[in-house]
Amino acid sequence: VQLQACGGGLVQTGGSLRVSCLVSGRSISDLVMGWFRQSSGKEREFVAGVTCSGVTYYADLGKGRFTISRDNAKNTVTLQMNSLKPEDTAVYYCAADENCLGSRARVDFDYWGQGTLVTVSS
Repeated sequence: VQLQACGGGLVQTGGSLRVSCLVSGRSISDLVMGWFRQSSGKEREFVAGVTCSGVTYYADLGKGRFTISRDNAKNTVTLQMNSLKPEDTAVYYCAADENCLGSRARVDFDYWGQGTLVTVSS
């Protein structure tokens, strides 16, 4: 299974950005797909996930601002981020978990993309 993230960039406070993750080697409907982020000096943290059955779940940091979605036909998962804040600045990673339960723990995810940088300017 390979994951390729893209779509990061620079955006002003209050703006929006979308990051996407193209998955190859396995259907995303057989995987829990998640987004994590890591900012400088901090641990990698869970942002959002979508289960094998399509149920979405979020960390409090993104509730009401971030939306995770998946396109089974394109085998792609997208994180739409709105009302961005400087503290959202981080490298965003997509990840896949073969266990369909819907974890938030980094250690449960089996495959990782390379990360894409999101920078929110104040």
